[in-house]
Amino acid sequence: MRAACCLDEDVESIRIARWPALRQLTGRDRLGRGEAVRSPHTEAAAPRTASADRVVASICPYCAVGCGQKVYVSAVEGKDAVTQIEGDPDSPVSRGRLCPKGAASKQLVTTPSRQAKVLYRRPFGKAWEPLSLEAAMEMIADRVVATRAQTWQDVRDGKAVRRTLGIASLGGATLDNEENYLMKKLWTALGAIQIENQARI
Repeated sequence: MRAACCLDEDVESIRIARWPALRQLTGRDRLGRGEAVRSPHTEAAAPRTASADRVVASICPYCAVGCGQKVYVSAVEGKDAVTQIEGDPDSPVSRGRLCPKGAASKQLVTTPSRQAKVLYRRPFGKAWEPLSLEAAMEMIADRVVATRAQTWQDVRDGKAVRRTLGIASLGGATLDNEENYLMKKLWTALGAIQIENQARI
């Protein structure tokens, strides 16, 4: 009985000795900057980037600043998977810094709620149905051409305007500068004048 009691006391003393505050007060590391604050968890800790198979340089997609990013990629079950995204210290724009939204951009590509296929809800429909990308692009192109033809204004109040007010564009903040540039060129060429971007609103 006494042996079991002593064993319990020894286990308890070992458990208490693992407390960082107690080690700091009773040991040599009084400032808590070395061995007193280390634990098995700390010793086993590794950076999230250590398991990456390769690093890809990229640009943050969220706004027009263009902060540099390092995308850490690992092969998981034969497929590449993004494991971490951090600021790129070699970027002359951001010098390794990211805003909170840019620092969380891994969620943009790895979230399970991200849609990976086109969904379409028919007029008066109650449910979304999958649609091929080719069919969706054709549908959009047909509607743009028809809307432009129906709403085209060549002359207004005696002045040549050559425009359509039936088409408006709102670019998203997750589009990069090149995509927004091409959208602006496309809609301007088609005669639309109501062109805006979420990042400016």
